[in-house]
Amino acid sequence: MGYKAKITEMRGELRAMNKLIPQMAADFADLSKTVKESPAISVKEKEYVALGIAIAQGCEPCISFHVEALMKAGASREELGDVLGMCIQMGGGPALMHAAHALAAWDELAAPAG
Repeated sequence: MGYKAKITEMRGELRAMNKLIPQMAADFADLSKTVKESPAISVKEKEYVALGIAIAQGCEPCISFHVEALMKAGASREELGDVLGMCIQMGGGPALMHAAHALAAWDELAAPAG
C-alpha cells in the first residue's frame, strides 16, 4: 500500500476514534493549533521537529502526516535531506530505516497524480 493510501486509511481510523471520544479529539486539536500558532519558530521548523520525533519513535503514520505537512509548509526535498541526516546521526540504524520511509513518502506525495 502506498503512502497516499496509508494516509487516507489512517485519517479514516482517526475519524472513527474521534467520534468515540470527541472531547479528547477536540482537546488534542486545540493543543495542535496552540503549538503551531506560537510565533517563536515557523510551522515548517515545528514540523521538522515533529518529523524527527516520529522517526525516532518509529511511527510510520506520523512520518507520513508530517511529511505531508512539511510539503504544505513550503519545505524542500533538500531541507528534508538535511533533517533526515540529523535523524540518522542521532538515531543510528533504526533512524536510517525510518528516514528512508520519510523520503519515500515525500517522493510519492510529490509525484504527479496519475
